[in-house]
This record gives sequence, C-alpha cells and structure tokens, in this order.
Amino acid sequence: MTKQTAAPPSRAGAEEQSSTGVIDPPKEIDKKKLAQERDQAKERQKDRLGGLEPKQLIDLYRQMILIRRFEEKAAEVYVAGKIGGFCHLYIGQEAVGVGSISAIRKGGYVIGSYGEHGQALAKGMSGRSIMAELYGKVTGCSKGKGGSMHMFDKELNFMGGHGIVGGQIPLATGLAFASKYQGKDQVTLCYFGEAAVNQGAFHESLNMAQLWKLPCIYICENNQYGMGTSVERAMSLRDIAQKSCAYEIASEFVDGMDVLAIREATMRAVERGRKDHLPTLLEIRTYRFMGHSMSDPGNYRTRAEIEKYQERDPIKLFAASLLEAQIADEATFEKLDKEVREEVEDAVRFAEESPLPPPEDLYTDVYANPIETGQSRTIR
Repeated sequence: MTKQTAAPPSRAGAEEQSSTGVIDPPKEIDKKKLAQERDQAKERQKDRLGGLEPKQLIDLYRQMILIRRFEEKAAEVYVAGKIGGFCHLYIGQEAVGVGSISAIRKGGYVIGSYGEHGQALAKGMSGRSIMAELYGKVTGCSKGKGGSMHMFDKELNFMGGHGIVGGQIPLATGLAFASKYQGKDQVTLCYFGEAAVNQGAFHESLNMAQLWKLPCIYICENNQYGMGTSVERAMSLRDIAQKSCAYEIASEFVDGMDVLAIREATMRAVERGRKDHLPTLLEIRTYRFMGHSMSDPGNYRTRAEIEKYQERDPIKLFAASLLEAQIADEATFEKLDKEVREEVEDAVRFAEESPLPPPEDLYTDVYANPIETGQSRTIR
C-alpha cells in the first residue's frame, strides 16, 4: 500500500483560500481561455453599470466585501474553538445574496437554508448580532439558541435559516400566500441549494405557488455540489431552470458570479410578483470556494476546478469593472476593506464580551404559553 502525499501548492493558492484538502495534482489549465472568459464576463457586467448610480454600485461592492471578511473571520474563530456546531460559509457566493436582496424593498421577506450568514448581512442585520449568535451568546439575533443555521430578525422580515434540506421552501410559499391574502405589496425571496430541488417539498411548493398565483421568488443557488456529491451524480435533469416548465412558472438561468446580472434578473421577478402575483424560479449558477461546511475537507474537487472559478471571483470581477469604468479606484477599495475589517473585529469583540444565556432560558421560547421557572407542566 503506497503512502498518499499531498500535491504541491496550487499556483492560485487554492488550498489556503478554499479550505479544501484536495490531494490530486492539478490538471493542466488553459490560462488563456480562463482569462478570455473572465474578460467577456467583465464586459457584460460593465454594460450593466449604467443602470445604477455610482453610490449604489459602491454599496453593492461594500456589502460583498463585508460578507467575505465576516465569513473569513467566522472560519478563523471556528477553528479556534469559539464557535460550536455546524458552520456553513458563503465565500464565493456573495453576489447571489447581495444582488438579489438589493432588488427588493426593505419590507420584503427573505428566508434561507443553513448557509445564511451572508443573506442576513445583506438584509441589514448587524454583524454584532450575527457573530454573537455564532458564539451562542444571549445578545445574538436568536438569543444564542439558534447558532450558525438559525439566524432570525422579525423587524427586518428575515425569517431565518433552516437546517432541514428544502424545509424553508413551503414556508416561503406560506409567506407569499400571507402577503397576498393581506393585500400587501410584498415579495418573498426563498434561497436553497440545488440538492433541495430533489425534495418533494420543492415540487409541491412550485405547483401551489403557480396555482394560487403567489409572489414568491424561488432562488436556487446552484453551487454544483450537494455537500460532497456533484449535481451530475444526483440529478437526471441538471438544467434546474427547466424544471419550472412542469408548473408553467417563469424561470431564468443567471450567472451567479455577476452581482448586477443577479440584481436585474431578480428585479424582473419582483415586477412579475408585484404586478401579477406570479412566482419565478431563478437558477443562479455559482460556486463555493470553501467546503460544504467547516468540517468538509472538500477532497472531491480538484485544484484545477477551484482555480477555474476563482478566476471569476464575483468580488474581483466587480472591482475590475468598477476600476475600468472609473467609478472607483484602488484607494476606494482599500478604504472600504479597512472599514469592513474594523466592523468585523468590532462584531467579534462584542460577541466575546457578551454573556452566555442564563440557565433559566432553557424554559423560554419553547411553548406558546411560557413555563414559569421551577414549575412542572402537565401534559394531557
């Protein structure tokens, strides 16, 4: 039995930046082709810049870099043992949450799965409340009881992350039904991974949303892996946008590495939802640079594959577009990066200095009619 050794370091530093322990030697990469694809994507993105004011564009960039730095810090403190349980990071997928949430009003509903830190930040939740929740502290957005997978903010209509694969999809459908029933001009954004598409709840929800004409936007963040299983091995029809045909729902395929393409597609879906009370399925093809969770070594992927997508990092792509359009310069990016790093460090200090939930909190948030501490409850 031969001894297995690690491959030499990747030229793109993939093993440091992706947190994956890939052990296969890198395949030959057509650098010229990758550069051409990146430049083509950049030109398409630059054509979209005119639809927004410079301040709006800078804000989109800031939100993405905030999510990136926040998630990098979350990984750091997780490794240090300060965060318990599971921890799913959004690195590489920042454009999806930022682009789509920027297209809805503040009162719109957002609901996601277990990798929702980035969406929570994009919806306006504070880094302090999210980091404190990761630490399990009482000052967290869910009082330290939810952790990484269960962020929640009623005031912002961020209706939580959910740990059951596809479990949030029927809930989103219900939120959209409530908005229509109450006569409110709201849409619901529902995020899920491509693996959730194989769940029955996905199909039941889409059928109901179209039948009842509900303003729900189903956003499939197709990062091409359900945990460690590639979509090619798990799905007979891999074009997820086509699955809408079974329910006569409008759908689009969107480049998940282009924040402006995502924003525009979501705006079209929002208009459809508000004007006609109709649902939309968006397949947003993206890629996660990290493993499925912090416990995932990611040795089912090659360095060549990771480098391919890092070449089109949504943050780097957008920065290049802003630079070439003279909307921002390097000094602007340095200033923003310094700001968000300070914001993230402040969130960490807040989390570390916050208290743990007191023991009596075990009795709260369990029943609709709370139990008084020390009293027994008769179950009939």
